[in-house]
Amino acid sequence: MTRTQLLPVVPLDDDVLLPGMIVPLDLAGEQTRAAVEAVNGRSSGAALPGVRSTRPTKAEVFVVPRVEGALAEIGTVATVERLGRLPGGGSAALLRGTHRAYHRAASADEVSASSGPAVSWAKAEPAAEPAADERARELATEFKSIVVSLLQQRGVWQMLDAVQQVDDPSAIADLAGNAPYLDTAQKLELLRTLDVSARLELALESGRAYLAELKVSDTIRKDVEADMEKQQKEFLLRRQLEAIRKELGELNGGGDSGDSDDYRTRVESADLPDHVREAALAEVQKLERTSDQSPESGWIRTWLDTVLDLPWNTRTTDVHDIAGARRVLDADHAGLDDVKERIIEYLAVRQRRAESTVAGRHSGAVLALAGPPGVGKTSLGESIAKAMGREFVRVALGGVRDEAEIRGHRRTYVGALPGRIVRAIRDAGSMNPVVLLDEVDKVGADYRGDPTAALLEVLDPEQNHTFRDHYLEVELDLSDVVFLATANALETVPAPLLDRMELVTLDGYTEREKVTIARDHLLPRESRRAGMSVGDVVLTDGALSRMAGEYTREAGVRELNRAIAKVLRKVATRVALQQARLPVTIDEQDLAGYLGRPRHLPESSLPPGEQRTSMPGVATGLAVTGAGGDVLYVEASLADPESGGTGLTLTGQLGDVMKESAQIALSYLRSRGAELELAVADLKERGVHIHVPAGAVPKDGPSAGVTMTAALASLLTGRLVRADVAMTGEVSLTGRVLPIGGVKQKLLAAHRAGITTVIIPQRNEPDLDDVPGDILEQLEVHPVSSVRQVLSLALEPATAPLTRAA
Repeated sequence: MTRTQLLPVVPLDDDVLLPGMIVPLDLAGEQTRAAVEAVNGRSSGAALPGVRSTRPTKAEVFVVPRVEGALAEIGTVATVERLGRLPGGGSAALLRGTHRAYHRAASADEVSASSGPAVSWAKAEPAAEPAADERARELATEFKSIVVSLLQQRGVWQMLDAVQQVDDPSAIADLAGNAPYLDTAQKLELLRTLDVSARLELALESGRAYLAELKVSDTIRKDVEADMEKQQKEFLLRRQLEAIRKELGELNGGGDSGDSDDYRTRVESADLPDHVREAALAEVQKLERTSDQSPESGWIRTWLDTVLDLPWNTRTTDVHDIAGARRVLDADHAGLDDVKERIIEYLAVRQRRAESTVAGRHSGAVLALAGPPGVGKTSLGESIAKAMGREFVRVALGGVRDEAEIRGHRRTYVGALPGRIVRAIRDAGSMNPVVLLDEVDKVGADYRGDPTAALLEVLDPEQNHTFRDHYLEVELDLSDVVFLATANALETVPAPLLDRMELVTLDGYTEREKVTIARDHLLPRESRRAGMSVGDVVLTDGALSRMAGEYTREAGVRELNRAIAKVLRKVATRVALQQARLPVTIDEQDLAGYLGRPRHLPESSLPPGEQRTSMPGVATGLAVTGAGGDVLYVEASLADPESGGTGLTLTGQLGDVMKESAQIALSYLRSRGAELELAVADLKERGVHIHVPAGAVPKDGPSAGVTMTAALASLLTGRLVRADVAMTGEVSLTGRVLPIGGVKQKLLAAHRAGITTVIIPQRNEPDLDDVPGDILEQLEVHPVSSVRQVLSLALEPATAPLTRAA
């Protein structure tokens, strides 16, 4: 039995030494070099000899694997067979593993002080292996056959002779340490497994899996070689056939020449710009030098087809009839006077630039049509193209996350295509179409790039005359293309991209405009889709008005369109069942039979006891969302003094800015309680809870500040907030009402909800010029500058002595 030895430790990071293995060891590491020198009887600073050591006994070291920075609990005692120098000037040692040993720490007394600071000594306690049984011998025979088979396949005959002479089952199992298909973790598992049968089972499992993998790889290799031989045979036969046909006079040249000559003829006869023609002819020359079997020939042909399909010098003639353009816009869209006026200005400037001799390129502003869904942004783009006499192409950008969708793919990629801009021009068939970039606010970004960054050059009038698509790799002039963009929410559009566009806001339709749109556009279109003639179903203005106000409360007309389609389906069903005869006239009192009960009753139409503001602490506010203006309610309550709750609680998915507005409102009322005659003395002992319903919808912004203040003041005074009053504005700590945005959309939402009185900040009074006159006639708008004015207008008069709200 081998005794415990005190040996220098040689750590291994990326390999494991098993007994019986012979491995070279690079002595570049200080600790490894010092350990070998220590057992060879030399100091750490001495140079290594270049010949075999002349010591009577071979030096031994303790080779221990290092796992996750720490030495393993087991290693291998190895003899230093040879020391020498490498061709590059380094040093190396040849080690032979002898037996397994447990790694035990050595005490300071056991380690000689002269061994050097770089040497790490440890006790190598021999690991006792159980004797091999009959099963171990059977497993050893099977694994030995696998090793022999692998060596025969590799043609390593010298190692084959050495392996066949090994008979010990434990030594046969340790042969797996030389296997190239085992990783360091598997070799370490073999080193730790002392039981010979278990070790052989691990080696057998890995060997069988490797043999199966080799068998599959060999099958694939043979199939590939057979296929290549077949292709080479076909290639030679085709070349011989072409030579024979050429001798017979059936061909004028090689097999590729006909195809190449065809492309050359097409390029030379095509109406291409000079720089594009040069690039195309260069690609034709490449095609003439490229074999049919090369994949590059397919890439070149596809590129040439794409270039030849583009309308490089094709342009439609603009219609410079501004009055006619206005008639087209009025016929296609009701209302939206501000938007139409801006589009007419845009067209008038383009007309002047076309007639001017000093204007330069036909580049101008890029219009961004922003507004809630269903207000006609996409159809406005079609109307602009019709008014200009240009082709119209829509490019859907919603959900696009790959920059190559805009700039195109590199030609070397499989399935490469030009970008959507180039494809839109190809589909339009002219170099001056109207291109609508739809839903530009819904473009995303990920590891494939940011498509909005690629749009910066496309939408910049100063740069897009030299736009370069990655697939085409030639300059494309986009200066004469009219780009329009649509968006619902501008918050998600990057600022540099928004800076390149001129914003045109579509705030939504009034009820009167919706009735006109439904009567003149939606009803005739849906009648045709339902297979009816115009006039078979007549919806009165009263019915359309009630559908817009009580059935489909929205900024646009999309839900109204669906409601009209539903009515027509009901009529068609009744006619088919012979329950009605055409024509059918539907008035407002008939809508319940077709659409059911109204879904959006105005708050003011409810009985006093059922209104949300029928109790103290509830106020009506106005907000702007991605779907347009909307009405929101703010509810406030005080905790019971006995509950022990204090502080401010906010619920309803509020953003940070809205939370701060609530805190400002509460702080203002606390500081001005006596001045405003509010019972705020015991607020320190009672918790305040503010909730904004529709809790699943995120809300943010400062414009609910006056609404929260009014709700808290109503709660503290016990006075109700008027049901017909809605308010908006930011509140400051000093009680000032500060300006906000979206006044037009908020007033339209208040009108849709049946509100008759609206409170806005004094500094927003100029924004009333944007509100339609018929809406202002039906609303009583109060510009205010202080919270005191808000409370005097919003709260009901006190009918009882002041009491604290419970």
